[in-house]
Amino acid sequence: MLLVISLVLAFVPLLGIVWVLTTRSIFSVDGLFLSLILASISGIFGLNALWEFQRLRRRRAYGLGRVGRLVPAFAGAGVAQGFVQRVDFYEARVGQPNKSVITMVNGSNQPPRIVVLAGDLRNRVPAGKRVQLIYRDHDGVNTLVEAEY
Repeated sequence: MLLVISLVLAFVPLLGIVWVLTTRSIFSVDGLFLSLILASISGIFGLNALWEFQRLRRRRAYGLGRVGRLVPAFAGAGVAQGFVQRVDFYEARVGQPNKSVITMVNGSNQPPRIVVLAGDLRNRVPAGKRVQLIYRDHDGVNTLVEAEY
């Protein structure tokens, strides 16, 4: 649905540019700046539509359905879900990937689950939120594919 809305909002400013071309002179200052502003708006929504399309394509490639469960389409796929207690970031030596250690709990009586992923995920996986992490093993390093809140 977000893809359709983004495509519509990317197309409407293009109609405005056509309107400027038919009713005004594009070479006037008003026409030029109005066309630039409308082209920028169209580009922003078009880029959003492209990212949404890639996200949907990636979800299908990794076997995600509407329910949000992972059907591993390849070896090494994993899902972790729960309440994020804390995210620690550790910088590695040169040539080694940096790591984020995410501590999650599913319930009050269950022990915390620790997930180690590559990269700095402190801003992408904020502490204090319920999240579903979808990750894959890429050459021995767990890489985050998607985080759903």
